[in-house]
Amino acid sequence: MTLEQLRIFIAVAERQHMTQASEALALSQSAVSHAIMTLENSFGVRLFDRIGRRILLTDTGRVFLQEARAVQARALAARECLEELGGLRAGSLHVWASQTLASYWLPARLNRFAALYPDVKLGMTISNTDEICARLGDGTIGFGLIEGSASLASLCTERLARDQLLLVVSPDHPWAAKVPGTTELHKTPWILREKGSGTRASFENALCSWGILPESLDIVMELTSNEAIATMISTGLAATVLSASVVSGLIENGLLCPVSIAFPDRHFTLARGERSLSPAEQAFCTLLRSQHLPEER
Repeated sequence: MTLEQLRIFIAVAERQHMTQASEALALSQSAVSHAIMTLENSFGVRLFDRIGRRILLTDTGRVFLQEARAVQARALAARECLEELGGLRAGSLHVWASQTLASYWLPARLNRFAALYPDVKLGMTISNTDEICARLGDGTIGFGLIEGSASLASLCTERLARDQLLLVVSPDHPWAAKVPGTTELHKTPWILREKGSGTRASFENALCSWGILPESLDIVMELTSNEAIATMISTGLAATVLSASVVSGLIENGLLCPVSIAFPDRHFTLARGERSLSPAEQAFCTLLRSQHLPEER
């Protein structure tokens, strides 16, 4: 088994499509098919079911995908460690961050890191809090930036900044003129982030603290985009809860109205798993801990 075979398997497994995987890898389809066939024949297992023109991961393939990702991540970390031991004059830094962090809080920090270490290649994956915690738990990544609490108790966490959640509606919504009590929250439709997001978890935790079952709300839509939710709310009659970072501009422009129901503060959080950090990752985490932008002082 080679690292190249693992790279090809991961690409096919994530897309469940040979042609798309070969295009992403810049390899011929025959080379991709041969690599998968060699893996299966070498160990006497079936990693994919072929159904017509479709391929689907088998149960064996799903288990192996977790291990393959972990091995690939460790190999990348080993290479980056050797590259970066010369004082971060080479190598790369890839940050996994939840959506609100990635869109509003993180860019300035990445720019600052780039100015300090111009030879380090930067990358970012935007995901939700539960997915990032899962990747930390299986060793795929060494650190991640999440909203609120980690969904795995085994992870180490550090608070980096405070965030505020706001309940917002359009100017045409009845709550724009009259603030409801918490017992009236079930009287409007809701558009919310998907389960697994830090924003959704923080909102549901607040509901439970008020004695409200989250499933009692009339949730008409779940979306993975903060911006799409904010636009839907500004043009309709549903309500939502999003970070103040997301909605402050729309509130200032009169497109959204905040509803005066106070939510507990939550935090942007650095989460660590058991995997060791590369020098670039260590330097970036140090920057996040030690430096604040002017507006946060």
